[in-house]
Amino acid sequence: MQGEIATVGAQAEQGSQRPRDKHYSTILRAAQEEFAVHGFKGARMQAIADRAGLPKANVHYYFKNKNSLYLAVLDNILNSWNDFFNDVSVKDDPALSLDTFIRQKVRISFEDPSASKLFANEIIQGAPYLSGYLQDVMKPWVTERAEIIQGWIDAGKMPETDPVLLIFMIWATTQHYADFQVQVQSILETPDYDEEQINRIADFVSSTILKGCGLQPPVSIS
Repeated sequence: MQGEIATVGAQAEQGSQRPRDKHYSTILRAAQEEFAVHGFKGARMQAIADRAGLPKANVHYYFKNKNSLYLAVLDNILNSWNDFFNDVSVKDDPALSLDTFIRQKVRISFEDPSASKLFANEIIQGAPYLSGYLQDVMKPWVTERAEIIQGWIDAGKMPETDPVLLIFMIWATTQHYADFQVQVQSILETPDYDEEQINRIADFVSSTILKGCGLQPPVSIS
């Protein structure tokens, strides 16, 4: 892709340098929805402004062009996802830590499906805007989280498993409910997810993954 787009964090300069006020957040949300529906090429700054209920000039105040806005949206999505598993350590209980991570990822798939769809579309297209981020930010993050899981294994807290593939499995199973939302809702014959259904799916996904890793699910799982 364009050579100047090396990493997400380095290129979302306009938005990141502006105050993070309510307009900034509103624009990011509107842009996420627009990019998820129309992709990068099909999205228009005017359409994003209309979704945000703001003049187009306000959007350009925070983001000089569509590239910088797109990168800021991706950066915001990935930072929010990484928060879910950032604070665990070898001292923590693996079953409780993984259960919390899985449940949080399931919930965000229901509450913010456009984020997962936008990310999936970017990856399917070969990650033209995320290639630098995947190597510079996401790969080190996965390596660090995998080292913690391996620490649990070495400490005898959980049976031997492949930590990296376990993270991939958690991503795949939780994001499925956002990326294939229409398919899931059609088969389950439900127009929208409700709280009971979200909890039931989180129970199933967490229990299945934890038991597959030889871990006893927390007692809160039915």
